[in-house]
Amino acid sequence: MEYNKLVRDKIPEIIMNQQEVPVTCVLNDEEFNCELKKKLVEEVNEYLESEEVEELTDIMEVLYALAKTKGYSETELENLRIKKCNERGKFDEKIFLIKKK
Repeated sequence: MEYNKLVRDKIPEIIMNQQEVPVTCVLNDEEFNCELKKKLVEEVNEYLESEEVEELTDIMEVLYALAKTKGYSETELENLRIKKCNERGKFDEKIFLIKKK
């Protein structure tokens, strides 16, 4: 079976533990960035279909990897998120903007 997609680091090991042989390659930075974007779309779509919390953790992992490609650590990304929350708020109040006059 062909997959042709970015997978988590331990997937080849898991495949070998199932008595199968993974065929892999290591991507260069440009390819990795491109595949991370595809993976983000894949994971978001999986969440939208299933609404399972576990899918949100997959989205977070992809987001952390994308941030790392931009030179940001998980902590720095979280600090930026908090800064933006302090400046613009969260989504706690469920506000839906219809228009501005």
